[in-house]
Amino acid sequence: MQAPLLGFISGAETLNQGESGGFEPHNIRKQTGLLRIFIMARDLRGFLKLLEERGQLRRISALVDPDLEVAEISNRVLQGGGPALLFENVKGTKHPIAINLMGTEERICWAMNMEKPGELEELGRKLATLQQPKPPKKISQAVEFGKILFDVLKAKPGRNFFPPCQQLVVEGDALDLNKIPMIRPYPGDAGKIITLGLVITKDCQTGTPNVGVYRLQLQSRNTMTVHWLSVRGGARHLRKAAERGQKLEVAIALGIDPLIIMAAATPIPVDLSEWLFAGLYGGSGVSLAKCKTLDLEVPADSEFVLEGTIAPGEMQEDGPFGDHMGYYGGVEDSPLIRFHCLTHRQNPIYFTTFSGRPPKEEAAIAIALNRIYTPILRQQVSEITDFFLPMEALSYKAAIISIDKAYPGQARRAALAFWSALPQFTYTKFVIVVDKDINIRDPRQVVWAISSKVDPSRDVFILPNTPFDTLDFASQKIGLGGRMGIDATTKIPPETDHEWGEPLTSDPDVAAMCDRRWAEYGLDDLNLERVNPNLFGYDIR
Repeated sequence: MQAPLLGFISGAETLNQGESGGFEPHNIRKQTGLLRIFIMARDLRGFLKLLEERGQLRRISALVDPDLEVAEISNRVLQGGGPALLFENVKGTKHPIAINLMGTEERICWAMNMEKPGELEELGRKLATLQQPKPPKKISQAVEFGKILFDVLKAKPGRNFFPPCQQLVVEGDALDLNKIPMIRPYPGDAGKIITLGLVITKDCQTGTPNVGVYRLQLQSRNTMTVHWLSVRGGARHLRKAAERGQKLEVAIALGIDPLIIMAAATPIPVDLSEWLFAGLYGGSGVSLAKCKTLDLEVPADSEFVLEGTIAPGEMQEDGPFGDHMGYYGGVEDSPLIRFHCLTHRQNPIYFTTFSGRPPKEEAAIAIALNRIYTPILRQQVSEITDFFLPMEALSYKAAIISIDKAYPGQARRAALAFWSALPQFTYTKFVIVVDKDINIRDPRQVVWAISSKVDPSRDVFILPNTPFDTLDFASQKIGLGGRMGIDATTKIPPETDHEWGEPLTSDPDVAAMCDRRWAEYGLDDLNLERVNPNLFGYDIR
């Protein structure tokens, strides 16, 4: 998986999985003679505890196989928007598997210390301000910008000299990656995989670290291949190390706070380190620890940490694997990581997910990121009032944007501006532009707008032969494809030479009267806020 993923325990407590599998508080080791600024005391276990308290975690004690079975169970639960799963009895290992933790937008909000999706947009506004700060014109604006800068200062990472992730250390011949309960999701997959590991590297010239979320394939008891695009930070670091004839140090942090996954998977153009970014997400700095054998830092509360190196030019076949498009990808030569050290917590928990046709956890993460991007997009393209990337469109292949239309041709301009606003929109195939009064998150309204306001000969335009996603098999030539814009807005002259129809609306006085008398009608027991699409001809299950 490439990035296109909470219980807040105060003071001196974190959470530890006891022998019985429960989550029990324990004291963090004290540091004598040192004054420490409070840092983020949250971890995977804290989030699991929160989910359990809110009825969103299901423990499974039956014996399960990490080969295909775990993914099959999880996929069925994901399809129905079900709870997170904790498999406590996994074949071939003593370690439990946590999966589907971020399977809904609601749980992602909880992971980010929020309750409602709208709060994600508030975070996006902060990021938009940091991306393009403007001189304040009012005292209130200066105060608001000062608050954001203070949030950045609070987000500075801290150091933990007695990290939980190093409670046990395994080195040399004793290291066996097969003891980690990696899953194989699909029958055509080449092997077991890691999907939610933070892959941490460092630029050998500048010392700047990079934190990414990439898929890794198990190759042997101490080796894995890493699948990253050539433009990713880790790939750039490997090229620089190779130019100097040096091995690249690589650390893989597994079982981390889901908030850090979200920060690492967010491709937002703000010049902040991933650690600072995670701290900004969480409201306080991430606790980091130095690796045992590498000059790299990892989240101190990780469940597992793998430490290894990549030798220049050492590659091995990687794949095929099921990907987010809903198909198997190809086989590629990928860099081989040789691991020489494994550290982990007492009774570690393995946190994983898998790609595939939506709904999947990666698609739910994308829905949340959509909310964060919205204020940044509005800053880039001022006429856009809202935008939505439907999960069913693979979270980025189709976009619906609404505009406050003021002049002819504005919908086409907005679509073209969208494609160039942020790098992640480069691979969006379809952009549908609607008026601001259309609820872009209601497919019934969007389909109505397309059906009633679009003349295909006038309102559809295609850009041929543009750079494209190499995983998109629909393209005639891999890496090169077309894009389509659809203007589903109300037309104004000279877009049309006839009068546009008057839309049907309720009489406002009668509507207000019905609101007042709704209980009198005996209809106040009806829940009309939740709509079942299957009552209207759909078959969603």
